Amino acid sequence: QVQLVESGGGLVQAGGSLRLSCAASGRTFGSRTMGWFRQAPEKEREFVAAISWNGGNTNYADSVKGRFTISRDNAKNTVYLQMNSLKPEDTAVYYCAADAISHRTVVVATRGDYAYWGQGTQVTVSS
Repeated sequence: QVQLVESGGGLVQAGGSLRLSCAASGRTFGSRTMGWFRQAPEKEREFVAAISWNGGNTNYADSVKGRFTISRDNAKNTVYLQMNSLKPEDTAVYYCAADAISHRTVVVATRGDYAYWGQGTQVTVSS
């Protein structure tokens, strides 16, 4: 099993920055693609960013390219999402997710490809 716990959410002004963390348990963490998704009220959960098991490849939603950076530290069993130039439309609950399989070469961006999810952390961006 893979267990995930997000932290770092909060209230920030537009244009500001925030860094989310996802602490993982399970020995397979270092061999799985990790992703970030977000869900605004009454909207579908959408893909934000993902990083391959070795950190060599990343994938970003068009809406966050150039502003968000995903990274991971396998030694600390942690994945991060650095969010800069935040906009009010970034307001959502952010979820950390782990790939259903190990050592995938393609950095997937579909909810169905992820089998493990954290509880989510709220990010609110004020104008």
